[in-house]
Amino acid sequence: MNEPLDINTFEGWMRKIMERFDRNEQLICSLTGKELKEVHYLDGERLLDNQDVCQMLHSSKRSVQRYRSSGTLRYQMLFGKIYYKESDVMEFLKTHFTDFEQKKRAKKKRT
Repeated sequence: MNEPLDINTFEGWMRKIMERFDRNEQLICSLTGKELKEVHYLDGERLLDNQDVCQMLHSSKRSVQRYRSSGTLRYQMLFGKIYYKESDVMEFLKTHFTDFEQKKRAKKKRT
């Protein structure tokens, strides 16, 4: 009764699960009036493009480029386009958010 699962059955189930996720994502986008954006993954982790990161950080493209150039924000180059692993962006936020907040407070005290 407890036979091991063969790879073809497993892959079939995973395909059905992913199709269900895709349908749900399309439904959510249609209900919220948002455009469905293609999501990319690398090693099972969601990849974000520049626009996503700019929105998350409330920063300009130039600021995000500066973070990349300085090495403080890791990125991946795939097919000539820059992507960021979601975990790298979250780590960047966790590490540098306190720096941003301290600088904001210091500016407010001077004014």
